[in-house]
Amino acid sequence: MSTSNYKEITLNGLWHNNPALVQLLGLCPLLGVSNSVVNALGLGIATIFVMTGSNIAVSLIRKKTNDAIRLPAFVMIIASLTTCVELLMQAYTYELYQILGIFIPLIVTNCAILGRAEAYAAKNPVLPSALDGFMMGCGFALVLFLLGALREIIGKGTLFSGLDLLVGPMAATWEIVVFADYQKFLFAILPPGAFVIMGFIIALKNLIDAHLKTRAAKADVNTAAQAASDTLPNSGV
Repeated sequence: MSTSNYKEITLNGLWHNNPALVQLLGLCPLLGVSNSVVNALGLGIATIFVMTGSNIAVSLIRKKTNDAIRLPAFVMIIASLTTCVELLMQAYTYELYQILGIFIPLIVTNCAILGRAEAYAAKNPVLPSALDGFMMGCGFALVLFLLGALREIIGKGTLFSGLDLLVGPMAATWEIVVFADYQKFLFAILPPGAFVIMGFIIALKNLIDAHLKTRAAKADVNTAAQAASDTLPNSGV
């Protein structure tokens, strides 16, 4: 596969076709647990693992499954990988697993994961499918991280609070106090606040896309004008 195609897969996952900002998939866990950076990172890393693994597995069996069992097989793959994530979190980050609660097993029903398995991995070789799953997962995790950071700053006045639940005791002192003596803004911590902040993030992306599109159009016009002027015959005296 060419480098340009890998670049396109990367840009699609992180920006152009981001599952959270463009496809608007997986919004339930996105809005439900992103009230802090540590929660967002925990769910984001779990999603990356499941999405990448499911894309690889689906790509490997794509020629062995018919239409009758395709979707049940995909769901079984995703459920198996989600179970692996659950067991790992119970073993190594149990307190964070308890905080995330039902949203970890609900990864099985995340439309973004099943959607990529059906739309891409079931039709493409293993390597591009793995990259697609990883980049789509990273795009989802980046939005989770941004939303979690904004909600934690606005709602609590801190950043990276409780990161030791994910990284370990060494991260106990990594908390950043953004606003000292801050009165908590409860609305930002609750799901309705997540919905509003997420709307602003999507609006910002749309503004950036519109600006880039306008600039590209102007560049095309200038290029066409320059090419036209270059083809005109030189006037002699």
